Amino acid sequence: MSTFQFKQFTVQQDKCAMKIGTDGVLLGAWAPLEHNPYSILDIGAGTGLISLMLAQRSNAEQVDALEIDEDAYEQCVDNFENSPWGDRLFCYHAGLDEFMDEPEDEYDLIVANPPFYTEDYKSGDMKRDMARFTDSLPFEDLAEAASILLSDDGIFAVIIPYKEEKRFIGLAKENELYPIKITRVKGTPDSEIKRSLLAFSRDENATAAIDDLVIETARHQYTEEYLSITKDFYLKM
Repeated sequence: MSTFQFKQFTVQQDKCAMKIGTDGVLLGAWAPLEHNPYSILDIGAGTGLISLMLAQRSNAEQVDALEIDEDAYEQCVDNFENSPWGDRLFCYHAGLDEFMDEPEDEYDLIVANPPFYTEDYKSGDMKRDMARFTDSLPFEDLAEAASILLSDDGIFAVIIPYKEEKRFIGLAKENELYPIKITRVKGTPDSEIKRSLLAFSRDENATAAIDDLVIETARHQYTEEYLSITKDFYLKM
């Protein structure tokens, strides 16, 4: 499906290697906004989905996105311009290392749905591999960048495989970022935990609130919890 219609915006995705999926929607709907961020950064924006969701959910004046792939960058810009929040959204065509060379701003919220296939398997499709494999955006680089770019009271939020949770929390701690919220995601009540939604701050004494989220009880039978966080976005919910 090249066009994905949400309640308040439309996302074109025919040029993007990684299509819209549950991970991106979850992060966009879950990322903490209680601290009323003025500025937001989405690292590895793809279609721009998460930035668009955060523009809808918040009053942030500045929502910046970063995308290294040229086709995805162009599509992200189009999606931003065609949204109701075009004046608040901006996409940089750069890799994280280039962006970090001259960091101009600090951000009150940084989000990332990073590549996480760490196995040696590659599909042979370079763009899809770059969007999916950790070596194009190592967790170490992501944690370090977040530490440099995050404002004093800012929050850094990611979605990663559950099996990487402990390692990622360790990397964040090395960069003086500490978990404040952890949500572990399961597809169904009986399935294994698949994803971890993690939010970090600079507060060394923070105690992380930990909970679980089950997406559906049966095929297309969504749980109340999942509906409550995604109902403002999906058309049919």
